[in-house]
Amino acid sequence: MLVVSTPEGSVDDPDVADVGRRLSQDLRDHAGVTSSLSYWDFNAPPLRGTDGDTALILATIAGSDDVVDNWVAEFGDDFIGEHETANGTTLIVGGSGFGPIFHEIGETIEEDLIRAELIALPLTLILLLFVFRSLVAALLPLLVGGLAIVGAFVVLKIVSSITEVSIFSLNMTTAMSLGLAIDYSLFIVSRFREELALGKTTEEAVVRTVETAGRTILFSAVTVAVALSALLVFPLPFLRSFGWAGLAVAMVAAVGAIVFLPALLAILGPRVNKLAIWRREPKPVDQGFWHRIAQFVMRRPVPVAVIVTSFLLLLGAPFLHLELGLPDDRVLPEGAESREATDTIRDAFDSSESSTVQVVAVDAGDPAAMASDVEAYAVELSSVPGVARVDGVTGIYSGGAAELSLVGDDGSLTDGGDATARFAGDSGTWFSVVPDVEPISGEGEQLVRDIRDVDAPFEVVVGGQSAELVDSKNGIFDRLPIALALIAIVMFVLLFLAFNSVVIPLKALLLNILSLTATFGAMVWIFQDGNLSGFLNFTATGTLTATVPILMFCVAFGLSMDYEVFLLSRIKEEYDHSGDNTSSVALGLEKSGRIVSAAAILISIVFLAFVTNRVSFMVLFGLGLALAVLMDAFVVRGTLVPAFMRLAGDWNWWAPKWMKRIHARVGISEAEPEELPTTSSSPARRRYQNTTSRPEGDKRRRYPRRASGGKPPRAETTPEPRGPR
Repeated sequence: MLVVSTPEGSVDDPDVADVGRRLSQDLRDHAGVTSSLSYWDFNAPPLRGTDGDTALILATIAGSDDVVDNWVAEFGDDFIGEHETANGTTLIVGGSGFGPIFHEIGETIEEDLIRAELIALPLTLILLLFVFRSLVAALLPLLVGGLAIVGAFVVLKIVSSITEVSIFSLNMTTAMSLGLAIDYSLFIVSRFREELALGKTTEEAVVRTVETAGRTILFSAVTVAVALSALLVFPLPFLRSFGWAGLAVAMVAAVGAIVFLPALLAILGPRVNKLAIWRREPKPVDQGFWHRIAQFVMRRPVPVAVIVTSFLLLLGAPFLHLELGLPDDRVLPEGAESREATDTIRDAFDSSESSTVQVVAVDAGDPAAMASDVEAYAVELSSVPGVARVDGVTGIYSGGAAELSLVGDDGSLTDGGDATARFAGDSGTWFSVVPDVEPISGEGEQLVRDIRDVDAPFEVVVGGQSAELVDSKNGIFDRLPIALALIAIVMFVLLFLAFNSVVIPLKALLLNILSLTATFGAMVWIFQDGNLSGFLNFTATGTLTATVPILMFCVAFGLSMDYEVFLLSRIKEEYDHSGDNTSSVALGLEKSGRIVSAAAILISIVFLAFVTNRVSFMVLFGLGLALAVLMDAFVVRGTLVPAFMRLAGDWNWWAPKWMKRIHARVGISEAEPEELPTTSSSPARRRYQNTTSRPEGDKRRRYPRRASGGKPPRAETTPEPRGPR
C-alpha cells in the first residue's frame, strides 16, 4: 500500500492526480504485482483522506512473506519517497501494509544487532578480566563464544534447507551462542585453575575439570536444549524456528566448552594465568561473601523464604492481566518511514484500509453464476459491528446496504472493470472487509469471531492481521499445556538422574516458575501498561507480542536450570565429602556463587545490549531475559535455594527405594569424589577440612561420609545393663 500526501492543495488537483495514476499503473505493470487500485483510478471516496490531502494506492503482491519482503527490498525505493508533479509540487509517498512494515523491522533489527554486539563484546571482556584477573584466561571464553556463533549459524544453515527458519531467530542465535559459550567456558576455566591451585599437573587438572565441570556443562546443555525444543510443539513457524536455533546453540556451545576448550587448556597449562592484570589473595573458603550469605539465610530460613517469596509474587501480580497481541508498525520508533505512513492512515482515514480482513470463498464456483448469493453475503458482512466497508466482485457495501451494486435485476453480474476484477477467481471469490477498529486489539479479535459466525452460502476462510492474532493465540494456548508438561517431565527426570533425589527437581521447578512469574509481571507493567515507555523509547499498545513471552519462558527456564545445575553440583560434591547438608549448602554456594553470579552478569550484558534496539519487542526480549537471569542468579539462588535446602535438611537427597534402584542403573551423577590424601598438610586435605565447618552456633553431630540419598547412620550405643526384677 502506498500513501500519497501533498503538502499543498488537494489530491484532486490534476497534477497530483496524474502522478497518482502513473504510480498505480507502474505498479500494475510491475512483475510480481497482481493488482493495483488507486483513488484516482475510480474516484473511490474510501481511498481519499478526510482532509483531502492524502490518498491511497492499494497493491497486491503474490507469493510468500519472503517473496513480498524481497520485492519491497528490490523495488520499494522506486515508489516510496518524493515525487514531483508537473507544476513542481512535491508529493510524499510512503509505504504501509505487511510488506513495507516488516521489511523495515528486519532492516532495523539487523542494524541494531551489529551495534549491540559492539557494545556487548568490550563490556564482556572487561568483566572477564575482573573475574579472572588474567588476560589469557579472559580471552578464552570470548574465543569459544566466537566459534559457537559460527558453528550455530552453520547448523542453522543446514536446518534452513530442510524447514522454515525465521530471520528473527538469528538474533537469538547470536546472543545465546555468545552468552552460553562464555558461561560454559567460565566454569571450565575456573575449575581448571582451581585444580591447578590444588597442586595437580596440567593433565590431572584437565581430566578432573572435564569429569566435574565438563559433565555438569553437558548436562546443563541438555536442559537448555530441552527447554527450547519445547517450542517445536507449537504450530507457529516463528516459534519453531527458535526451537531449532536453541538446539543448535546448546549443542555447539557445549561441544566448544568441553572438547575444544579443554584441548586448549592442555596446551596452555599454567600459562592460562599469564598476563595477570592484578593479583588478589584468596580468602579461606568459609569466609567468602556467598558463604556468609548462606549462613545468614540458613540461620533464619523461614523469615527469608516468606519475605523473598512475597516480593516475587508482588512483582508477578501484573501478569494476571496479561494481554497478547501481534507486532505492527508501532513496534518501530516514531519517525520510521512505514510507521509514519501507517500513522497517516490512522489520522486521515475513517477506516483501517491497511489492515483489511480477507474473507475467501473456497471452491465456490464461478461468482458470476451465483452473483445474488455473493451479494447477499457481502451485505450481511457489512452489517457486522466493527466493519466500515466490504469490497467484493459484486460491488461495495457498508452498513448492511450496497453503495455500489454490480448485480442486475436478473441476477447477472455487470463488469466492474479492474476495481472488482481482482476479487474474481477461477473457482471462487474473496471479499475485502475494511474494519473501523484497531486490528491488533480485542475489538479486532471480536470482529474476526463475528465474521466467522456469519452464515455463508459457501465455505469461507478468514485471513488478515486480526485473524492471524486470533489463530496465533489459539495455536499457542492449545499447545501450551503440552509444552509445559514436556519441560516439567523431562526436567524432573534429568534432575533426578543427576542428583538421585525427587525433592531437588520439585524444588527447582517451583523456584524457577516463581522467578519467571516475577519477571513476566515486570514486563507487563513496563511494556503492556506503558510504564518506562518514555525512558526506553517505545510505544505501548496495551498488549505484549504473543510469541515473545513463550520464547522468553523457554529461554529463561533453560538458563535458570543451567545455574541450578551448577550450584547443586557443587553442593552435591561437598555433601558427598562431608555428609552434612548445612555446611554443604554454604560451601557449595561459596564455591559456585561467584562464578554463577559472574556468568549471570556476563549473559545479562549480552541481553541488555538489545535494549539499544529500536524495535520494541526486541527491547522486551533483551530486558526481560536480563532481568530473569539476574533475578534467578542473585535473588533465588542466593536466598530461596539455601533457605529451602536448610528447611528440608537431609530430605533434600531423598527418593523412594525403587527410584534409587533405577538411579543406580541409569543415573548420570557427577564424578565420584576424589580420594582424600592422608597427609594433613596437603591442599586437598585442607580443602576437605574446610567442608566440615559449620555455621556459628551449629552443634549437630558431624557424620562420616556416606552414600548420597540415605539417612545418616545412627550412632551405635551399648545398652545399659538391666537390674533384677
